[in-house]
Amino acid sequence: MAETASSRPTDMPVTAASLYARADALQPVLGARAAEAEAARRVPVESISDFREAGFISMTKPERFGGNAMGWDVLCGVSQRLTRGDGAQGWVQAIMADHAQMLGTFPLEAQENVWGENPEAVMSASFDPKGIATPVKGGYSFSGRFGFASGIDHADWLICGGFIVDGDTRDGPHFFLLRRSEATIIDDWHTIGLEGTGSKSFEVKDVFVPGYALLRGEDARAGNGPGAAVNPGGVYRLPRGFLTPALFASMTVGMAQGLLDKWLAYTATRMSRGMKVADNPTSQMIAGECAAEIDAAEGLNRDTVTAAMKVLDAGDRLSDAELLRAKRNSSWACRTALEAGTRLFNTAGGTAIFQGSPVEREYRNLLASASHHIVNWEVSALDSGAAMLRNIPAPD
Repeated sequence: MAETASSRPTDMPVTAASLYARADALQPVLGARAAEAEAARRVPVESISDFREAGFISMTKPERFGGNAMGWDVLCGVSQRLTRGDGAQGWVQAIMADHAQMLGTFPLEAQENVWGENPEAVMSASFDPKGIATPVKGGYSFSGRFGFASGIDHADWLICGGFIVDGDTRDGPHFFLLRRSEATIIDDWHTIGLEGTGSKSFEVKDVFVPGYALLRGEDARAGNGPGAAVNPGGVYRLPRGFLTPALFASMTVGMAQGLLDKWLAYTATRMSRGMKVADNPTSQMIAGECAAEIDAAEGLNRDTVTAAMKVLDAGDRLSDAELLRAKRNSSWACRTALEAGTRLFNTAGGTAIFQGSPVEREYRNLLASASHHIVNWEVSALDSGAAMLRNIPAPD
């Protein structure tokens, strides 16, 4: 019998395989809650409890605070499996685990402030640097209005992007940590996809942020955050913006897999003008071709992040060209998964466009996931291609 979160012994060793098994077991549970999450525009409390019980939220938390310090490749594998069950709920799990890893790169005092007070604390974030931090004694006075804070209804802390402004000097962007209770949530999350993520806006005004609650942007992008000096493991030296796209690609692939699952079940019994659609060679060709493309997207993204984690775990660093290639591969995986999902939706017939059809929610979530700026295919391909051409040796 497959392991479930509720039946898992608390003393069972946490491994990648055990986390994947728990994620597989939760897929139908999340699927059954998908309509509820969409209607409420937030993840059900029961799903957050399941994520916490299964160890998903803490799997990237440093071991010194009771986490498992799992690699980014493991996070990607778990998130892909959960988003196959429901894109919105799996998305929030991924974001919470992502931010646990990120907090592990902040100064140790910031980590102690959060997890020392509440080992179960979770974070939401908005990285678009809309905040202004004015230096004051001991830290900063921080203000700004932010958007796309996935899972904020369940969060205890927030990570915000912003600039330090001191007179005519503007430094950043950087990341600032503050309590969610110090922010005003703005209920503006009315979208056509990923409604269940509850990615609402929020505003903060003149909030004091201690100096230790700052992660400098250049350190985050280079994988040189202060936490990397105290938390062993390559995951805390992950360069943000280059390997982090693999997580969004994993979620997009998971949603495409979920769409394919629903499309196959729907098409297997679908009749059109008295004919069984599954007997049509065109339907069979679409099934085989789209499944191959989704598998290819999964394989390239998985192999890319797995190889990168081996380098980081060995204490080495990835070259600029390797980082750009990794981001390109993840962006290609997103584009390919979306293209396959679009063909599946387009061949599901006219009834697929009705709300509540077997495939419409999966497709809308897929569209929303693939639109994230960090996996923009044109930008990623251009940057990688330019680096490739710059590195070609001149002829003798």
